[in-house]
Amino acid sequence: RKALQVLREYYGNSGSAAMLQSDESFSSMMQQPAMPDHHSKAAGAGGSIVGILEVVESDFATNLAKEQSEEDDAQSDYEKMTQENKITNLSKEQDVTYKTKESKSLDQTVAELSGDRDNTASELAAVNDYYAKIKDRCIARAEPYAERAARREAEIKGLKEALGVLEDETAFVQRKSRVGRRSFRGAALSAQ
Repeated sequence: RKALQVLREYYGNSGSAAMLQSDESFSSMMQQPAMPDHHSKAAGAGGSIVGILEVVESDFATNLAKEQSEEDDAQSDYEKMTQENKITNLSKEQDVTYKTKESKSLDQTVAELSGDRDNTASELAAVNDYYAKIKDRCIARAEPYAERAARREAEIKGLKEALGVLEDETAFVQRKSRVGRRSFRGAALSAQ
């Protein structure tokens, strides 16, 4: 911009060169040599150069404004994302803290419940054993026919033997009853 200003001043003045000091300000101290004759300003070329430089400066200003706007947007997005990340990080750290406490509490509860379960399981086993013993005693089961028949046969056989013994003793008692009681006792003892 400064260069454009200098060029405008140089090519804009038709009089003396812009870079030279005026005689009035430095006349007492310095004297300028006379201007060479062969130097002259190229007004047409200077105007086109100044025009090109103005367009370039305008493009640079536009691009600079765009870049600054994009940079500001990126900076605000970065700061927003950084803030969100901090909040998310704090939230997750709190979650980890609470989950750790909850995990320890659940581990303790699991240990207590496991002990209760083991105690209950042993009590249940004892009750089931006792129930099995009581069940065998209390529940009547139907006897198979073969067992009933064998038992009946043994009972009949036993009764027949008892009947046979009783008949023998009764016959023996009736014969000896004429003799008396004393002889019955002696006969019974001698029979044995």
